[in-house]
Amino acid sequence: MVFYFKARPDAGDYTIFMGLDKFENEELIKYGFPEDVWFHVDKMSSAHVYLRLHKGQGFDDISEGVLEDCAQLVKANSIQGNKVNNVDVVYTPWSNLKKTASMDVGQVGFHNSKMVRTIRVEKRVNDIVNRLNKTKVERTPDLRAEREAVNAAERAERKEHLREKKKREDIERLEKEKQADMRSYKGLMVTDKMTSNKDIASSNKSLQELEDDFM
Repeated sequence: MVFYFKARPDAGDYTIFMGLDKFENEELIKYGFPEDVWFHVDKMSSAHVYLRLHKGQGFDDISEGVLEDCAQLVKANSIQGNKVNNVDVVYTPWSNLKKTASMDVGQVGFHNSKMVRTIRVEKRVNDIVNRLNKTKVERTPDLRAEREAVNAAERAERKEHLREKKKREDIERLEKEKQADMRSYKGLMVTDKMTSNKDIASSNKSLQELEDDFM
């Protein structure tokens, strides 16, 4: 079971989601999207909350309002963190999550600690948590199938990009060849090296004489 929430409407159409338990978290870690950003209460047990950015957006594109929504939601879903003030919430891109065989189910580390950021949550803001909970939807998605569908779409997009690139290169090559042929033809058609019928007649030479000259 995965729980889906909608971030504040004025920030844009952003989806926030989290797993039911540590086993669901394991699936979310495994089949995340490049646009996903992971949130967790620092040094405490909490839900793994994810924000899915729009394609093409990066870590620095998260607005303060959406960041606050995610931080409040992860705090509210921490048994210990929900009871105290001034908790830290860490967040990092999904691609920075590190999973090794020695880790427990649902446990993660980081590839690069410099890509982990921290936001301080002074206290729970019920207005934010209640607003998010009103948008809550429960689903049982096939996370693997969703990830494979995205991979297939990305492969098709790359193939199309390569086809378009090759098409442009072929057009440019043909145009260059055409221009080269035209320059070569113009070199053969030099005016002062050409002889017309009029020139031949004015030279007062007979056809036999011209042939003798040629020979």
